[in-house]
Amino acid sequence: MSTTTDTKAPVVDHSITNSDVVAKYKTAGEIANRVLAQVKKAAVDGSKTYDLCVKGDELLEEELSKIYNSKKSKNTAKGIAFPTTVSPNNVPAHLAPITADDDGNIELKNGDVVSIQLGAQIDGFPSIVGETFVVGEAESSGPITGQKADLLQAAWIASEAALRTFKPGNKNWDITNIVAKVAKEFDVTPLENMLSHNQERLVLYGPKEIILNPSKQNKNSMDTHKFEENDVYGLDILISTSKDGKVKPSNFRTSLYKLTGESYALKMKMSHKILSEFKGKCNSLPFPYNIRNLEDPKRSRGGLAEPVNHKILLPYDVVVEKDGEYVAQFYTTFGITKTGIVKYASPVFDSELYQSDKKVTDEEILKLLQEPLNSKVPKKKN
Repeated sequence: MSTTTDTKAPVVDHSITNSDVVAKYKTAGEIANRVLAQVKKAAVDGSKTYDLCVKGDELLEEELSKIYNSKKSKNTAKGIAFPTTVSPNNVPAHLAPITADDDGNIELKNGDVVSIQLGAQIDGFPSIVGETFVVGEAESSGPITGQKADLLQAAWIASEAALRTFKPGNKNWDITNIVAKVAKEFDVTPLENMLSHNQERLVLYGPKEIILNPSKQNKNSMDTHKFEENDVYGLDILISTSKDGKVKPSNFRTSLYKLTGESYALKMKMSHKILSEFKGKCNSLPFPYNIRNLEDPKRSRGGLAEPVNHKILLPYDVVVEKDGEYVAQFYTTFGITKTGIVKYASPVFDSELYQSDKKVTDEEILKLLQEPLNSKVPKKKN
């Protein structure tokens, strides 16, 4: 008589009902928040985007090296979930020059509107954060006023109103509509066709999409879905001072790429070599990676074209708004729980520094903004 043993691995719960998963999201988010604050502090008059991006990535690696080092946890994967990008004025996102002589290495000046985005991941659970500010905001003689104040107030309030709309049973279009309403109050516009997604372990772009300012074609092709308890989202709010929010391709070259999980028999020897190096450097994880870290980043571009054309790699193209316009971004990673929203990585905004002569008058939005994000009563400290 023979006996068999069940050798199936235990099923691991990767949802936020698992406290270990929540701890990983929160720890990654705390790192992202701390690093963003340090990069922002360094983004002063005369600083350059290349130096700031390098600094951000170095700080992320340094912070990550300090955690999950015990005998029990040392094999837990950890790393950068979104390389540091520093995008000024009419550049919405993704600007991360690969060298100091890159066209994207822009010197920042007081008065520039700058967005910083970055993120960390632990065990494949990513927490990404994005924030916008005006260079020299704290040192200026008084609050920032005019168009820039209108823009940042609108983007921040749109983000806060949107977060409060992520209730189980509500739909993705509710977010689209609430962001549009807030933007209208400040005479600014959500960037056209910009997407937010639900996310999971090793998945940045889940199937539940939210679109801002959709074109007619995209509106018709976008699926409708409902929010559910235990969903995790990366909410990316991008608002422009322009009337239409339309972006166009730029002359800045892409530096961030992400493995898609697709495969294809590449024909070119160079493509094989560069893709192999890329996979090795990013540990084959499906998070964006800056090719600045490849052995020869400039030369490697020639080997990236074929993997991009066959959708093995997703390039993070750098688009731009019209000259003279400004874009603001606030990016929050959060979970939907039974007691409300729990932020894992969240931007900050000092509204005292930005004085707009416009304000929200819509009763629905005003009521929404009064709601707490989470109804759970915090435990009292002894």
